[in-house]
Amino acid sequence: MSQGDPSGYPYQPYGAPYGEQPPPPYGYGYPPPPPRSSGPSANAIVSLVLNLFALVSCCNVLGIPGAILAGLAIGKSSTEPETARTMVIWSWVLFGLGFVLTIGTFIALGVSGAFDE
Repeated sequence: MSQGDPSGYPYQPYGAPYGEQPPPPYGYGYPPPPPRSSGPSANAIVSLVLNLFALVSCCNVLGIPGAILAGLAIGKSSTEPETARTMVIWSWVLFGLGFVLTIGTFIALGVSGAFDE
């Protein structure tokens, strides 16, 4: 049993219309993929913004070195990516440590009765 349509032409599978060639394999005739962005990583930018916000809003003193490390990481992200990644990690550690110390200070002050009036 043949797979032909009523007009007498043979069955044509999905894809290009009858008579056209399939596309060439990847890399042949196509432009290369775009290079990875060498700009600052989003992680470093978010760390910088949050450290500065913690410094301004919560008087988080550890936000200063955290923001400095994040800023340096943004500057080194294109030339020394491993060093920049380490700086961003330490920036996040300082942010978290400052956040925990701020919460701990408020809890200690609340337990000691400093907010009672």
